[in-house]
Amino acid sequence: MKYLYRLSLLALLLGAAAACRRPPDEVVIRHAIDSVVQGAEQVDASGVIAPLSDDFDGNSGTMSRQDIGNLIRAARFRGETLHAVAGPIDVQSRGERYVASFTVTLTSGGKVFPSQLGVYKVDTAWRKEGHDWRCYEATWTQQL
Repeated sequence: MKYLYRLSLLALLLGAAAACRRPPDEVVIRHAIDSVVQGAEQVDASGVIAPLSDDFDGNSGTMSRQDIGNLIRAARFRGETLHAVAGPIDVQSRGERYVASFTVTLTSGGKVFPSQLGVYKVDTAWRKEGHDWRCYEATWTQQL
């Protein structure tokens, strides 16, 4: 009887330890990118900028974290709709940092974004800040 009790306790502890294990960094970064896409779909500035670092640099200084947040807030204020569909995300380790590349297609039903709509190639750079992965740099080029 003691043997079964100990075996059950061991199985419970092993199961709890496995449940506490964090997902791989690549998966966390993919989830963060997905959350940005969902934030854009909901025209939710906080959802879009949440994974961006405070010193985020977009397209070599053309867009900061605050600029992106303000753009999304303006779209929401004007009642805009935004649709974003991300293609496959390729995540590669670069030492202690990661690079994630993907395409995103943007469409809108409003007037804030018309010249920015289309398909983009996006390259992002990620670093660990505390326990979280943050995007600190991104470049995007319109493909179509």
